[in-house]
Amino acid sequence: MGLAKLEVFTVKDNRIARYARALGHPARVAILKLLISKRTCACGDIVDELPLSQSTVSQHLKELKEAGLIKGDIDGAKVCYCIDEKEWKVAKTYLAELMDSDVPMKGDCC
Repeated sequence: MGLAKLEVFTVKDNRIARYARALGHPARVAILKLLISKRTCACGDIVDELPLSQSTVSQHLKELKEAGLIKGDIDGAKVCYCIDEKEWKVAKTYLAELMDSDVPMKGDCC
């Protein structure tokens, strides 16, 4: 397999790809929706709310955190997660710009 050559793409394009990768699993979408609805940090209750094991939820949280969409703070033995407001705004802007792009429709397209 060849190298991804991420450096040949813009920073913005790389960030959009990172967000898309993080949003590419329904469990991560469910976690984001849960965190948004709580409007506060969520600790162990994420596992209680989803039909997933602790280890699976932890892996999904790691992916979301690496994408920058969530942040986590250690509170004793727990790690509490919430939406990273700053990065969330950037993601909303970048994804909206991409999705709002006009696509020329041609009758001769496949």
